Amino acid sequence: MASNRPLGRGPDELRKITITRQFTELPPGSVLIEFGKTRVLCTATWTDGVPPFLATMDQGWLTAEYAMIPAAGTGRTPRDRGGKTDGRAVEIQRLIGRSLRAIVDLGALPRKTIWLDCDVLQADGGTRCAAICGAYVALVDCVLEMDRQKLLKRWPVLGAVGAVSVGVVSGEPRLDLCYTEDVDAEVDANIVMNDRMEFLEVQATSEKKPLAKPGLDSLLALAEGGIQKIFALQKQTLGAVKRG
Repeated sequence: MASNRPLGRGPDELRKITITRQFTELPPGSVLIEFGKTRVLCTATWTDGVPPFLATMDQGWLTAEYAMIPAAGTGRTPRDRGGKTDGRAVEIQRLIGRSLRAIVDLGALPRKTIWLDCDVLQADGGTRCAAICGAYVALVDCVLEMDRQKLLKRWPVLGAVGAVSVGVVSGEPRLDLCYTEDVDAEVDANIVMNDRMEFLEVQATSEKKPLAKPGLDSLLALAEGGIQKIFALQKQTLGAVKRG
């Protein structure tokens, strides 16, 4: 389909996605994921113990942290915000945590907490979606190491999770928005799904114009097609998962 998108992408085309496993050597799970010019380092580690609200329960936990390095975008963002909470980062890390917990059997993690740390190295739109997709691969590698060390009650990863942005730009529904599209979008949405093609999260905002239901349906269909391709890439990257 003809489109005026950056790099000549069609409205239903993803940016080039690259997933590099074991990007750093020390964490059990370490993935660099690239959605076009957006690059996110996702690491997965575990610690003993669970949050206080799970103190009396025989299960584990999974949580996430998200941050942008100071020069990830244009200009510089200070590391120290003078004690102020970065509301955007908190909202995104909660989204990452929710998305990954949706495909993990927490009862299989005997009082262990898995930490997913997602650090944006370069931001060009879709950082939260890239973080979710990369964190899933890092999670699998982390769990493989836990399995090798006989730390699990059973295999805890119940499926895959993928995410992608969609939006309406210049009246056109588009998949996987880069930054220049995102800032001009009339509608902006982030979609998270499991590999049964069920929706885990739909975040949609009408930035400039209201969106009727048929328009939302078209965005969801775009997202489904893109996420199916992401699942195929995740599967190819992980290959045959060999448990200990």
